[in-house]
Amino acid sequence: MDIILLIKAFILGVVEGLTEFLPVSSTGHLILVGDLLGFNDEKGKVFELVIQVGAIVAVCWEYRQKILTVLAGLPSQRSAQKFALNIAIAFLPLAILGFLFGKHIKALLFSPIPVALAFIIGAFVIIWAEKRQPVVRIHEVEDLTPLDALKLGLAQAFALIPGTSRSGATIIGGLLFGLSRKAATEFSFFLAIPTLIIASLYDLYKHRDLLELATDAPYFAVGLLAAFISAILAIKGLLHYITHHNFIIFAWYRIVFGLVVLASAYSGLVQWTVN
Repeated sequence: MDIILLIKAFILGVVEGLTEFLPVSSTGHLILVGDLLGFNDEKGKVFELVIQVGAIVAVCWEYRQKILTVLAGLPSQRSAQKFALNIAIAFLPLAILGFLFGKHIKALLFSPIPVALAFIIGAFVIIWAEKRQPVVRIHEVEDLTPLDALKLGLAQAFALIPGTSRSGATIIGGLLFGLSRKAATEFSFFLAIPTLIIASLYDLYKHRDLLELATDAPYFAVGLLAAFISAILAIKGLLHYITHHNFIIFAWYRIVFGLVVLASAYSGLVQWTVN
């Protein structure tokens, strides 16, 4: 067993868990950190998909009561049916656009420099959205209409651009569309479940020939566990944070992070991979 590879798996698992549900782009961080660690080959890409499962399990665990209630109520309860319908509607834009353009986006934009630029551009969108201070008309996820769900789904679709942030696009879109911080954040969590599960299963099926379970199992297990624990901490921390603060701090983080990557690239300090 390669100890160095185990450490890399642990680091990437922590990065995935901490960033998946924050408005800072988990995909962007994984591309950058994977590049720094030299874990950015095809097997590394598969590993990134696998450890997403840890983050999915974390959000399912945190909201297990709500999820079980909805599943139990689907046959007869209108509120449960409405909630499930809204999630399905919100999922569709990213699924359709990803199916049509995902391959081209990965070929063109899945490298550190485009990611850094997306970090910075996304930061200014967050700042702009926070300065607008729209009137809140939806305080709980149960109050969403199918049209609201479609709008949030269109916002989430911007996350096809690596460095944008799936959760960030959904949350900031929610704020612009009149959701409270709590409703926008929680809906982004729930929407992550089908989005990440289906995306992970699809990509894993496409790259199944690269998997060697007997050899890879220990590294995947370490990455999954690290992602699960760090994702739970990130979810709890974000829900506590938004009760008293806005998202401006994440915008400044994105700007600083993006500028550091660009500066290191143009100075030659780091030889970032270019697709």
